[in-house]
Amino acid sequence: MKIEGAIEREWAAEVIKPDEFEKYLDRGRDFIDDRMIDFYLSAHKDPDPQRIRDIISKSLGINTLLPEETACLLNVRDEGVWGEIFEAAVKIKTKVYDNPVVTFAPLYCSNLCVNNCLYCGFRGENNIIKRRQLTMEEIKKEVEAVAGRIGHKRLIVVCGEHPFSGADYICRIMREIYSVKVHPVNCSLPHRNIRGTACRGEIRRVNVNAAPMSVDDLRKVKEAGIGTYQVFQETYHPQTYTRLHPVNTIKGNYHWRLYALHRAMEAGIDDVAIGALFGLYDWRFEVMGMLCHARDLEEKFGVGPHTVSFPRIEPAANTPFVRQTGYGVSDRDFKRLVAVLRLSIPYAGMIITCRERPEMIRDLIPLCTQRDASSRIGIGAYSDIYDEQEEERQQFILGDTRSLDEVIRELASLGYITSFCTAGYRCGRTGGNIMTMLKSGKEGCLCKLNAVLTFQEWLEDFASLETKVIGEAMIAGESAEIEKRVPGDFSPELYRTFREFHERIKNGERDLCF
Repeated sequence: MKIEGAIEREWAAEVIKPDEFEKYLDRGRDFIDDRMIDFYLSAHKDPDPQRIRDIISKSLGINTLLPEETACLLNVRDEGVWGEIFEAAVKIKTKVYDNPVVTFAPLYCSNLCVNNCLYCGFRGENNIIKRRQLTMEEIKKEVEAVAGRIGHKRLIVVCGEHPFSGADYICRIMREIYSVKVHPVNCSLPHRNIRGTACRGEIRRVNVNAAPMSVDDLRKVKEAGIGTYQVFQETYHPQTYTRLHPVNTIKGNYHWRLYALHRAMEAGIDDVAIGALFGLYDWRFEVMGMLCHARDLEEKFGVGPHTVSFPRIEPAANTPFVRQTGYGVSDRDFKRLVAVLRLSIPYAGMIITCRERPEMIRDLIPLCTQRDASSRIGIGAYSDIYDEQEEERQQFILGDTRSLDEVIRELASLGYITSFCTAGYRCGRTGGNIMTMLKSGKEGCLCKLNAVLTFQEWLEDFASLETKVIGEAMIAGESAEIEKRVPGDFSPELYRTFREFHERIKNGERDLCF
């Protein structure tokens, strides 16, 4: 299914529409001024501790930082000051989102790809990868496994860039996913939860990580019910981007990718997500690039990214470049870049993934709002169960392969309630609406209520007996805390409705939320 030569060039010419990104340029320049970023990083070395404390205070007010302020944070050397930065990062996360951690699963639907990114196992020229694209029947089986056996309520659909997996294919995937309702009477697979009883489930939110699209195609996926549209720039450093993405491929166009989320906003998708693949270039530069991206979205549309992601490059089949980048990010620096991102874009959700080892996730979860679990990143890997990771089926190798049940049990032991909430999106709390609520702390209050309700659902339907005992104790503690915050954070009327919803869920109702 590889497309070569003139056919590929002809298709690429149809995909990339220069007028859809050139209008956002300022006299031909984009919002990544690499010389200015380098200047800020050089000019703000050894910042005064009081300057850092002033920046921390600004961030605690849930205000996006300026590039020079983030550069100051990135140049801190004093370990004691770094301790203050980490402490502030935890406070900001709690202030905006409280203590829920949202879980999700990636659903890899196609690894067909015309690009040749040097760091990617799915690159078109990698002949050892087993190429596959899921049919709608196979999509159904994957969803039955993820929603019916594991209990996830949200997925992120992942596809390579290829004419067979464009907007129309993605729209069909989303509609198929939303149509699947797992019950013993209509499930085509013998799904059982960890307790051995028949499961029911559904996916309530479908996010998409796919190639940049045109405005017209983005309108299609919006109509099909897209949640968050996620496009990672990979590296914001223009010269490195050009070196890693061959110019004869679609991904070789830096500006087409850089303005993908601007086009999404233009198309009416007001829930977007940014990210960089750390390890391709200097991590400090990439943090600055992500901040500049967020600030430009805020300036152009009044809405920044809903989430930011910070994956580190991982080993991939037949991809020696991964071990030769020269920009590997140490564990110490990784923790620092996450903390700086939390202060720099304080309203944004932050996603840590199963790329990382359990120990690293445990250290950083106090700063993060989302993580995946029970993840399988081979095509068809949820329904076609295999015991070990298989390089020739996966884009990269995972660091955390624990089950959702194990992850939830650990989160509870750390004081975090697992949330399966998707209510905000379905109630219109996206875009400018949610930004206002996040900055005021109101969204965090609703997150707390919906976390308890959706967690109770999951405990009833999917938890092991051990996890259910721990989870019930967690819910009792969360409910007691909510009651103490009446009438300050929660009105008496809201609290009464919450109690009513909670009882109805324990009695078998589902999907009750605020």
